[in-house]
Amino acid sequence: MIKKHKPNSTVMLKRAHKNMPLGVADSYRYWGEEDTVFLSSMKGCTITDCDKQTFIDFRLAYGPIILGYRDERIDNEVINAIQNIGTISGFSTGLDSDVVELVKSLCPNIDKMRFSNSGTEAVIGAVRTARGFTQRNKIVVVEGGFHGLHDEVMWKSDVDNWNVVTQTSPEIIPFGGGIPSSTREHQVSVPLNDLAAIDDVFAQYGNDIAAILIEPIMGNCGSIASTQVYMQKLRDVCDANGALLIMDEVKTGFRVAKGGAQEHYNIYADLTTYAKAMGNGYPVAAFGGRTEVMDAISFDENGVTHGGTYTANMVALSAAKATLTVLKETDALATINQIGQEIQTVLARVFTKFGIEHCFAGPNAMFGVHFGKKVPQNYRDWKQTNSDLYTQFALNLINNGVMLEPDSREPWFICEAHQSIDLNWLEQVAEQSMAAAMNA
Repeated sequence: MIKKHKPNSTVMLKRAHKNMPLGVADSYRYWGEEDTVFLSSMKGCTITDCDKQTFIDFRLAYGPIILGYRDERIDNEVINAIQNIGTISGFSTGLDSDVVELVKSLCPNIDKMRFSNSGTEAVIGAVRTARGFTQRNKIVVVEGGFHGLHDEVMWKSDVDNWNVVTQTSPEIIPFGGGIPSSTREHQVSVPLNDLAAIDDVFAQYGNDIAAILIEPIMGNCGSIASTQVYMQKLRDVCDANGALLIMDEVKTGFRVAKGGAQEHYNIYADLTTYAKAMGNGYPVAAFGGRTEVMDAISFDENGVTHGGTYTANMVALSAAKATLTVLKETDALATINQIGQEIQTVLARVFTKFGIEHCFAGPNAMFGVHFGKKVPQNYRDWKQTNSDLYTQFALNLINNGVMLEPDSREPWFICEAHQSIDLNWLEQVAEQSMAAAMNA
């Protein structure tokens, strides 16, 4: 059982409140005055907080850790690059093409690529390139998808407060303050897996739709996935209307398969964004796609501008090269897939023992857990699941040494290092946690 009294965490949060809003560098890291986590170390699939409490981690920093924390195969290559090349120069090196060629060998959807420092930046670059190529304005996004923290995509369907009985559709609201209403002008939202909604939006705005932007498997919505029919519909409607298909694979890329979600569907985007697992925790991201689309980035009068001081720095590229090489040349993803399946089997036994209707969504490497009769097909279906029970279960797991996000909209992320965990221990902990949740 995790200690309730956490003196070092209390002191660190008190200090941090004097230096940062909410006492954290990222608002999502604030879990309240009693539960905000401060770490002292990470290794493999475990994290240890500043009060020397160790957790098996299924959060994995929201997905970047694909092999394990402090994986020496990656860290040693980064150290070597720093010592023998440097960190940043404002010029190019051969590492740029090394990484692009590795990506191209795994992802047939990529002809050319550009780098960035985060998933947010990659999405900004892809959307701008799509608009520059098509000379159109509007972007169609899918409810429940998450595309980073820039104003235009920080509009969401308010499913949390949606009244299923009295409202036909959830209200579209900003993530919070500071987002001008004008940033929604060129964004159109549709429910996932709704074929009619796609037809309707193209009938209304088709001549000005630059792209559809979609997470094929929604990494911030319990890994609810597009159907094969829906993905084909998006591909066909974009082709028929001169729009581009952008697949946001910031979370799924190099995680759910070597070629990402597009390998799973065998349907390919015009532009794709990557980050997260691409560097096993080092800050690297990219976007790329078809040659003719990417060549919209140019110094021509109407060419798309893209750049960034820290783009393609040596730390990021050496980490990406090492990580992608491991994923390409070893069975790491097969191991991750097997572990994810075994963990789901354990959890299913526990849920069945307590008579809880449940289902799993998404791939084994980032599966969602939903308490209900059937797998949700979109964000609105998620509203029908018993998310309150899940949250209580998750909080109890954390108290028992299993770290995850206490929100069923966040998947369980699996890394190669999870092969070392004791599944019998996990089952016992899950039983204790569910028993406590049922009695709460």
